Amino acid sequence: MSEYILDACAVLAFLNGEEGVSVVRRLLDQAKNNEITLTMNAVNLIEVYYDRIRVAGTDQADVIIQNIYDTFPISIIDTLDPAIVHETARLKAAGNMSFADAILVATAQCSGATIVSCDHIELEPIERHGHIPFLWIRP
Repeated sequence: MSEYILDACAVLAFLNGEEGVSVVRRLLDQAKNNEITLTMNAVNLIEVYYDRIRVAGTDQADVIIQNIYDTFPISIIDTLDPAIVHETARLKAAGNMSFADAILVATAQCSGATIVSCDHIELEPIERHGHIPFLWIRP
């Protein structure tokens, strides 16, 4: 079964109804039907949470995050195994990548998942190396 790992920007595009929402909606439907596996690292979910706090306040952010945990067909990875720790550190040391994006890439690399994102600026250099597949939700 194909595995996809969601970047925070993909979830935010879905929540905000932004360009790319149809791609994320299709993935969520496929995951509900057990056609694919969707995962997200808790570090990237934290990005969604703090964005929602800034935009909607803590109470609404709490509801949204709880809804993601309870109803979205997404497995949240909330532990960092040694392979992810080592790969995250290597990626962070190698270049100008945010910590959260390094976690995303390391998690995808260790699991063989396709990254679902719209963050071309930070992640296209990783895609050019050809080791990790990407699904861009918007051009």
